[in-house]
Amino acid sequence: MKAIILGILLATALPAAAERAASIDYEFVTRPTGVPADYDGAGLRFLAITAIDGVRVDAALWQPPNARTLVLMVHGSGESFHGNPNGFLGKGLAERGYAVLSINTRQSGPRVNTDSFMAVRRDLEAAFYTARALGYKSIVLHGHSLGNIQVQYFAANYWEPEIKAVVLTGMFGNLPWKSRHLLVQDEQNWSELYAAAVKQLREGRATDTLPVQMNWITGQKVPMSAQHFLTYRWENSSAADGTYWIRRVPYPILMVRDDGDAIIQPFEPYMLLSAAGSSGSLVPSIEYVKLPNKERGPAEHGFIHNRLQLIETVVGWLKEQSL
Repeated sequence: MKAIILGILLATALPAAAERAASIDYEFVTRPTGVPADYDGAGLRFLAITAIDGVRVDAALWQPPNARTLVLMVHGSGESFHGNPNGFLGKGLAERGYAVLSINTRQSGPRVNTDSFMAVRRDLEAAFYTARALGYKSIVLHGHSLGNIQVQYFAANYWEPEIKAVVLTGMFGNLPWKSRHLLVQDEQNWSELYAAAVKQLREGRATDTLPVQMNWITGQKVPMSAQHFLTYRWENSSAADGTYWIRRVPYPILMVRDDGDAIIQPFEPYMLLSAAGSSGSLVPSIEYVKLPNKERGPAEHGFIHNRLQLIETVVGWLKEQSL
């Protein structure tokens, strides 16, 4: 009996075979459908990255010879790695010797306004660890528009030695406040959105599209999921407030706004500047650059008339950071 018990004890003490619960994987793939022909250049390749939760992240990778620093780029709401400004900015940075990994997040294209804010970090995480696996030890994070808050969140929570700096373009200050008081300006619609979102959350349908659409002051009606509204737009649960996250970013920051941008109001970057410079902030340095523009409209949000100026501004600042 003692021998049997000893055998059982020894068997249970043996280490179990290693298993894999989740992983981040990447592979080089052919040019994805829908990427325009003019999005091209020397050293451009495409990747399919699998985030830790299994979501596919399409990406474009520029690898100039001897590139020491890689810029990880995140697009705006419903955009893509080849849309403005990330498309021409990525190409411009690559032509000036920087490696670029530009991704499509899980809110790209038709998936716009369906995502949970907290889930997008997995896309950035997957791209970051892919860049590190490719051998880059100097990484700069760039986020445009909605991507700016996703990058702020990532930079504030992932203190990795490879991250050297953060670049924000077309950045808003506080998205839930902006959504309610600038974009919607309709308290009845706002209350209906909240009621519908909470109802679906309680019913386990957070990913479903709401029966109520967000009424923008421009007359546009915007469909969205319950999880998007609650994690991006609703003040009491949103995590998309840049004035909260930016002061927790321990890296140098560059912010750039096109003066013709009709989507980001002129005062919004100053909300971020104020927060970054407040007492107890972790931001070591921050610079804000406004690019002059006689044109004004939503299209200027993508720096369409300031392409070269944007590229030169970012490259100049990176060189100042010895990157």
